[in-house]
Amino acid sequence: MKFSKTFFAIAALAAVSLGVQARTVEEIRKDGKIIVATEGQFAPFNFFEGKKLTGFEVELAEALAQKMGLKVEWKTLGFDALLAGLQQNRWDMVIASHGINEERAKAVTFADPHYCTGGVIVSKEGKVKTAADLAGKTVSVQTGTSYLSNVEKVSGIKSVKNYPKDPEALAALTAGRVDAWVTDKFVAKESLQSKAVAKANLKIGDFLFVERVAPAVAKGNTGLAQEINKALAAVQSDGTYAKLSQKYFQEDVRCK
Repeated sequence: MKFSKTFFAIAALAAVSLGVQARTVEEIRKDGKIIVATEGQFAPFNFFEGKKLTGFEVELAEALAQKMGLKVEWKTLGFDALLAGLQQNRWDMVIASHGINEERAKAVTFADPHYCTGGVIVSKEGKVKTAADLAGKTVSVQTGTSYLSNVEKVSGIKSVKNYPKDPEALAALTAGRVDAWVTDKFVAKESLQSKAVAKANLKIGDFLFVERVAPAVAKGNTGLAQEINKALAAVQSDGTYAKLSQKYFQEDVRCK
């Protein structure tokens, strides 16, 4: 989902200069806890209810850790710093709606996808529905995301306005400063349920792209990735995953 163009080289250089190494599964188990980072600003996946961090990915990560016999120590920070922190050994895993792509895979190791989704086009009254409809339009999108990189591939767009957070990109649409907003399918569905947003009569259009989303660990930390995969398979088979998926989305969001 989200994508930064600059963190890869910076993180790699930092890792080399500091000589850091990711914690192994054995080291994590000895400590009894896994350090997990997320954004905390991306409802319904990871967000705060008051002071409590929650969301689909947060509850899923807690369930994965339980299967691994571990507790979770959470870290929340800006999206662009999340994957870079893996290279600096600041945490063991990131779960923050990162779509798997070739560029990211050069910098981190992905576990198996924990859900599938895609970027959708949102507009007032559904007037901008397809990629072709974006021609001549101004589009809002969150900075450092795969939504931005995919929007930039569409020919004929008048301009793209970047915002630090998705709520700001949405606000630009409701205020009429842009013609369309491109974001995650489930973020759009969640946002359109708000009473304040409902007044703007926003409609979800077509997918601009589809992607597989997965937790990430430091590059080459395959042992940890494999343990995460085992835990994910376990929660998917025992009904835990289905329960969380229904709770947040009223549908099964696992990759088919």
